[in-house]
Amino acid sequence: MEANSGATDRIARIAGHLCPQTEDDVCLRRSHCRAKGGGPGFNVAILGAAGGIGQPLAMLMKMNPLVSVLHLYDVVNTPGVTADISHMDTGAVVRGFLGQQQLEDALTGMDLVIIPAGVPRKPGMTRDDLFNINAGIVKTLCEAIAKCCPKAIVNLISNPVNSTVPIAAKVFKRAGTYDPKRLLGVTMLDVVRANTFVAEVLGVDPRDVDVPVVGGHAGITILPLLSQIKPPCSFTPKEIEYLTDRIQNGGTEVVEVSIYIFAFYFYFLFLFTLISITNIPKFNHYPSFLYPSTVEVLMINVLHLFT
Repeated sequence: MEANSGATDRIARIAGHLCPQTEDDVCLRRSHCRAKGGGPGFNVAILGAAGGIGQPLAMLMKMNPLVSVLHLYDVVNTPGVTADISHMDTGAVVRGFLGQQQLEDALTGMDLVIIPAGVPRKPGMTRDDLFNINAGIVKTLCEAIAKCCPKAIVNLISNPVNSTVPIAAKVFKRAGTYDPKRLLGVTMLDVVRANTFVAEVLGVDPRDVDVPVVGGHAGITILPLLSQIKPPCSFTPKEIEYLTDRIQNGGTEVVEVSIYIFAFYFYFLFLFTLISITNIPKFNHYPSFLYPSTVEVLMINVLHLFT
């Protein structure tokens, strides 16, 4: 009888990965949503998990020892991504959610919500061209967040970040759940590029360079502080002009030769972020975020958001 019971429990656990249910119906409660022997962690939802950013991000989150529950939501292809990610031998329990009707279930009880949902930039497009499509997507998702997990930290990747962050802020204000310290537009991509481009000019390893970048996440609103680089160094006026232009237009540089801008740099962006979360001293990076209240990029240690 005990053997049969154990087999039934294992089948129920597998079914919970692939066939998401409501909290009232599911046999695997949130309090038990971690692998046997694993410690308690954070509940994380990725909205847009089947896209070019969402899939590798889901993999990295599944690898993160601080994550105990990982919810993957998208309007298409979520079951396949969920099945694939759930096979990884790490502690986080993975559940997939498909379509608008399961959005609220995906968000209930989440501590962190990451939004890479929407369309990416394509050749000939500016970030502003994405606004009409992505603004509506972000608005719908944030309305559900305000209802189901109003205390969650929300990280917005969907472009144009300079516009989607204020949209999210307005939605949360209307719902009475707005907290500027919990709504962040992810812009660390600019820091990663700045470190790389400056290292090329200096002829050093990019991992030894730290370039603060403030402002927004589009064109001239991206402001690299080249005078504040660590380790300290100096540039000629020509080098300053070159570096500033290339950092500000790094996204356009990629878009002009590939439609897959969304599928490359952000992998590294979140790899750095996740390493920072795990607080490995050698790579304790300070990711950049666009703060909605002042529309400025603040250098925030992601670890602090979880303490």
